[in-house]
Amino acid sequence: QVQLVESGGGLVQAGGSLRLSCAASERTFYYMGWFRQAPGKEREFVAAISWSGGNTYYSDSVKGRFTISRDNAKNTGYLQMNSLKPEDTAVYYCAAKKTIGTSPRYNYNYWGRGTQVTVSS
Repeated sequence: QVQLVESGGGLVQAGGSLRLSCAASERTFYYMGWFRQAPGKEREFVAAISWSGGNTYYSDSVKGRFTISRDNAKNTGYLQMNSLKPEDTAVYYCAAKKTIGTSPRYNYNYWGRGTQVTVSS
């Protein structure tokens, strides 16, 4: 039942920054995550956050460069991306799930439509 809408994607030069937003229709979920998929590649986990506690999780490829956060009052999650590399180019998807006690890296059941992020060299 959760509807997710991503925004903030675009074109940026290598080394630049971009902030993605994910607006949720409701707040009855426990994890919000970000995934990305480049052409010809599998969709991969990027980052996740527990909605109530704010615990964060990152893939090794983005740790130290990306920061995930949320604004509970606005039912909105954010992904701040710094020091962007051409390898970060992909469609970024916001995801959410209501289950707890499971890995924040898997088993999401609500997905946004995605937003394109392109990093030029």
